[in-house]
Amino acid sequence: MRLVHLDLKGAAPRVSYLEQVFPLLSQLGATGILIEYEDMFPFKGELEILKSPYAYSEKDIERIQQLAELHKLEVVPLVQTFGHVEFILKHEKYQHLREVERFPNSFNPHVPDTLALLKSILSQVIEKHRRSTWIHIGADEVFHLGEGMDSKNWMSHNKGDMGTMYLKHIKEVLSFITTQFWGLRALMWDDMLRKISVGALQVALVDRACPTLGPFLTKYVESGFEAVWFASAFKGTTGPAQTWTPLSYHLKNHLSWLKVMQSLPRLAPLRFQGIVLTGWQRYDHYSVLCELLPVGIPSLAICLQTLVNGGFTEEAKRKVLDALGFQSMQLEQSTCEGRGAFPGAEIYHMVEQVNGHLKESIFKALEEESAIKGWFSPYHRKHQFGNPRNMESFGSKVLKLHEDWESFVRDLRTHLERVYFPDTVEEWMEENINPYLDQLRDLVRDYR
Repeated sequence: MRLVHLDLKGAAPRVSYLEQVFPLLSQLGATGILIEYEDMFPFKGELEILKSPYAYSEKDIERIQQLAELHKLEVVPLVQTFGHVEFILKHEKYQHLREVERFPNSFNPHVPDTLALLKSILSQVIEKHRRSTWIHIGADEVFHLGEGMDSKNWMSHNKGDMGTMYLKHIKEVLSFITTQFWGLRALMWDDMLRKISVGALQVALVDRACPTLGPFLTKYVESGFEAVWFASAFKGTTGPAQTWTPLSYHLKNHLSWLKVMQSLPRLAPLRFQGIVLTGWQRYDHYSVLCELLPVGIPSLAICLQTLVNGGFTEEAKRKVLDALGFQSMQLEQSTCEGRGAFPGAEIYHMVEQVNGHLKESIFKALEEESAIKGWFSPYHRKHQFGNPRNMESFGSKVLKLHEDWESFVRDLRTHLERVYFPDTVEEWMEENINPYLDQLRDLVRDYR
């Protein structure tokens, strides 16, 4: 299986955009999607507080699954069950479930309410995904585990270590899933398992979950796992505020995974079951947005076709260019030439403009123009005086630059609004446009 990860804890696309993207994913070689809903799920009743104001409706969730089915994509929902639960623990209502009171990152596994809450979250999500045969329980990066008083007490009374304590919670979660939802198989990230002994893993997890992993294969063979998944990345891993996807970086990541896949037969009976191409949209609930999905699509296309063809062959490259409507691509420069004919191509090109020219053109106009530095300095502007003769020497140039960028930004906003909800559009503009354009806006205001 080749699952494309849709991380909805930031910049969740409108369903109308997914309608355009799913056929492309299928065409490029994806066989499923891993959907990390976080606060975009239409939680009900007691859990309604967890919902974003722009959360999908129940009808949307159904529509997403119909679209996936139409394009032969398996849907795997992801529910974080231990760490990365800031969207839950930031609420006062659930603050008492934190491992460490100050931090909203991770659950305290010793409070009975934790498991009770997880059962109701899992039940609501699974109920709305009855066609799915897999669920992903997250379980990565459980920061500060073992630092809370309850955990310290548990470890001292049970002669236990953190690994045993971690597995105890995971086992309870998996046991709930397997008894309540017969036949549903579980996936989990493997970073927390790497520190845990073979013996502890054998007792706790084998037959219950498949790790989605890094290079710790021999250990999992010895622990008795029968199947593993790999996790690569097509975007969202090269910096929390990254706006442009580095193509060759992600291609190399997939070429490395192909080597690991080729070595797997030596580790029989361990079977390779699938790969998740992760596309993080935020590093966590509180961080800024990284690359938007339309910006990451060329990288995703390259990565999928590399997996399908066993390398980035000429055939793979041709297929990518045809599918995306480009003439050529420069991997090292992370650029694609041509108009592009994929969903969101306009956003792709416009973000490229912002990334390459916005800051630079404004800096050039404001910092390198000697008439501005000499006759329209912050001091002139503060005290509102200046010589019109000298001001006119730079005025028309600055006014034109300002008008050009304002008109460009209006277009960009229109395209973003077709794909994203208002909160995403505002956040992206405030992070990537306003810090630069506001300097120009202020200067023009003072000039006028």
